[in-house]
Amino acid sequence: LEDAPGYHTLDSVAMASGLIFGAMRAGAKIFNSVSVEDLVFKDEKVNGLVINWTPVERLGMHVDPLTVIAECVLDGTGHPSEILHLATEKAKIKLDTPTGGIIGEKPMWVESGEASTVENTREYYPGLFACGMSANNVMGGYRMGPIFGGMLMSGRKAARLIAEKFGK
Repeated sequence: LEDAPGYHTLDSVAMASGLIFGAMRAGAKIFNSVSVEDLVFKDEKVNGLVINWTPVERLGMHVDPLTVIAECVLDGTGHPSEILHLATEKAKIKLDTPTGGIIGEKPMWVESGEASTVENTREYYPGLFACGMSANNVMGGYRMGPIFGGMLMSGRKAARLIAEKFGK
C-alpha cells in the first residue's frame, strides 16, 4: 500500500500455493481428504498417526485405517488442536504445559496472539509438536486475528525445531 509504509500486501492464492509448493519440494507429504483416527505410541513417544479417508469416516464404512510411522507429529490443526486433544483424551498423556493438559484459547487480542503463537510453538510431548493456533490453544494464548505473520513465523520455528531435533 502506497499510503501505509511498513505494510506489505500479496496475493493470498499465490502465497498459499507457493508455501505448499516449497514444502513439497523440501520433502513434505500432504494427504488430502484424510482424517486422523489415532496416534501411534512406542516407548512413551509419539511415533506416527493412524489415518483413514475422510469419506470412509463420514459414511461410517468399515474400512481398516492406515498407519503412518513418523519420527514426530506436528499438530497444525488450528483452533481445535485436534491431535493434541486426541493425545490427552485417548492416550491420557500429560503435556508440557502448566496444567499438563490443554489450557484453552483466550479471546482475540491481535498483538499478544501474534507474539504468543510463535512463543508457544514447541514440543509438548516426546515426538509431538504444535504450531500456529493449535499451540496457542494448548498454552492458553489469545487468538491472533487476521494478520497471519505469526502463523508463518510459527511454522518456520516448528520446522527449525524439528530439524534441530533430528540433526538436519
